[in-house]
Amino acid sequence: MATAFSATKVLQPLPFNSTRSAEKPLLIQNSSFLGSSSSHKLSLKKPFLPPNSQRRSNAAVVAVSDVVKEKKSKSKSSLSNLLITKEEGLVLYEDMVLGRAFEDMCAQMYYRGKMFGFVHLYNGQEAVSTGFIKLLKKEDSVVSTYRDHVHALSKGVPARQVMSELFGKTTGCCRGQGGSMHMFSKEHNVLGGFAFIGEGIPVATGAAFTSKYRREVLKEADCDHVTLAFFGDGTCNNGQFYECLNMAALWKLPIIFVVENNLWAIGMSHLRSTSDPEIWKKGPAFGMPGVHVDGMDVLKVREVAKEAIGRARRGEGPTLVECETYRFRGHSLADPDELRDPAEKNHYATRDPITALKKYMFENNLVSEAELKAIDKKIDEVVEESVEFADASPVPARSQLLENVFADPKGFGIGPDGRYRCEDPKFTEGTAHV
Repeated sequence: MATAFSATKVLQPLPFNSTRSAEKPLLIQNSSFLGSSSSHKLSLKKPFLPPNSQRRSNAAVVAVSDVVKEKKSKSKSSLSNLLITKEEGLVLYEDMVLGRAFEDMCAQMYYRGKMFGFVHLYNGQEAVSTGFIKLLKKEDSVVSTYRDHVHALSKGVPARQVMSELFGKTTGCCRGQGGSMHMFSKEHNVLGGFAFIGEGIPVATGAAFTSKYRREVLKEADCDHVTLAFFGDGTCNNGQFYECLNMAALWKLPIIFVVENNLWAIGMSHLRSTSDPEIWKKGPAFGMPGVHVDGMDVLKVREVAKEAIGRARRGEGPTLVECETYRFRGHSLADPDELRDPAEKNHYATRDPITALKKYMFENNLVSEAELKAIDKKIDEVVEESVEFADASPVPARSQLLENVFADPKGFGIGPDGRYRCEDPKFTEGTAHV
């Protein structure tokens, strides 16, 4: 059966009995990945070319765009050959616009002093979150990074709860204790944003193990839940990434490792920080498919996500997917974004994933301008309401400070009289006897 992977830049694991001739050492050439060259400068002409690497010359390697072209060329007039229906297109568009508008509002609120600490925005990467998460069931889990607002929104966490969390209010999804980098929702199976890179991957691996245990040991036949682990290119040089790839492949866990490669780890170019910039190749080394996809195109991401999620649900194990994308803002709102080449930023700005989706739907007569404007208006109202709700919500009581920190806060957080020590003025002054 033809799948998205069959026409994707994908490598399958080598057979266990394969050998590499000692007389023919591995040749490493400059890869065309990201348009790289020996000078590590980004070529803006062909940023998404299949690699020229000879590491596995017998593997079928084709760009994801080929499957899209093939489907379109069969019949431009037949709706059955479209990548999405009208209803699906509207869902994708609304989710992406929500993510973009929400993050733009976050920037405004941050500079007005409504948010504190570091705030990392997702502008430009919406195709990855939407392309994957909108295919999930409510019972499926998502594990995110410090750039987690839009992942939470895509999974169904209400905008007012996410905004309130950013404002540090009790009505936030973590009662104001998580903030920008730690979105969590038990109801929606968002298992958290994680500030330190790599620390969410073991959590996601554990969640996937839970699904497999429930199905195979506890005999819950309907438990086909999958887990998505989102992380960036910088994380792929960390040990936790490799350890979890190994465990996931060893136990055939229902997990998809989604690399959001936006080409920069804060101010470090991906091409300068790793020995092989093609992250997707690391999948076959651990016994799982590795896939590279244009992360600026939600339809291409969605085609790959369908197959990866389907494999996980069928018990066929994990998949590593590298989504090559780009963030339109600095690393955080405290980053002046002076390190990236303006020409590089301008190039990716012309590949806006929301604009690309609109273009596809218009060209295929799926929607009208009025329908999309209605969605834009709806999202503007949702985001405005989320700000009003967050601004009017109460701040947490001081007594909440030690909740969810210690299993038993008595002794440090709670005094002999049963009252929170932080309520004692002498405690905050540093004169209380502890």
